[in-house]
Amino acid sequence: MAPVVLVEDPAPHVRQLTLNRPEQLNAMTAELCEALHAEVRAIAADRACRAVIITGAGRGFCAGLDLRGYGAAPGNDGSDEPRDRLTNQQHMSTLVLALRALPQPVIAAVNGPAAGFGMALALGSDIRYASTEAVFRVAFINIGVSNCDMGTSWLLPRLIGASRAHELMLTGRRVGAQEALAIGLVADVVQEGLLERAQRAASEIAALAPWGVRLTKQGMWAALEIPSERTAVEYEDRQQIMATFGQAPPEAVAAFLEKRPAEFAD
Repeated sequence: MAPVVLVEDPAPHVRQLTLNRPEQLNAMTAELCEALHAEVRAIAADRACRAVIITGAGRGFCAGLDLRGYGAAPGNDGSDEPRDRLTNQQHMSTLVLALRALPQPVIAAVNGPAAGFGMALALGSDIRYASTEAVFRVAFINIGVSNCDMGTSWLLPRLIGASRAHELMLTGRRVGAQEALAIGLVADVVQEGLLERAQRAASEIAALAPWGVRLTKQGMWAALEIPSERTAVEYEDRQQIMATFGQAPPEAVAAFLEKRPAEFAD
């Protein structure tokens, strides 16, 4: 059987993960979720990887939870239904947290429907690019449960503002690619060459100083939770001083003076 996650390196220092259940629009199962957890853990420990792309095989990004059955998360044995249901829930929600905690920036190349958990995966990424065929939907409410799920209630208002987020969360309506661009949900929409667009951005990131990129990702997410500008600046100050002790600044200065591309170590 084909693996549920395809892994490739389309450019130096770039890892691409493709959800590979195209007949089901890459709907999430325990097997697929666990495979993604495993790849994210491996990437976190791989200093040679500097940027990550997540996309879907076929015409879908991820249509959400597989309504025919999620399966059992690791550790579930059927002996305690409330515990097993919570374990399944946490199996999915911690994947969104893991994308945020990943040292490398994550680019979601949304090639089609991104609903429910698929929407959460896109929101948990650092950059989102969409094809013209992409459709976004906070879909949990459409199956009779709360739309506050998988970090969506925290992420969506911070990306597009509380007013728009309330409207999308409470109606559960579909959002096309152009509207997603207009409200700031995605950074770009392309008619053709979505993966090439994502790979270009990933390569641009991979050419930069890895520690500087990691500190920037960490600092940007932290700033969303820091309560005041003064505290944010104090956090930035400490990050910046740490960065000056790395190997990247001398190499960047030397490359500039010698009129050559900088070569940063992993």
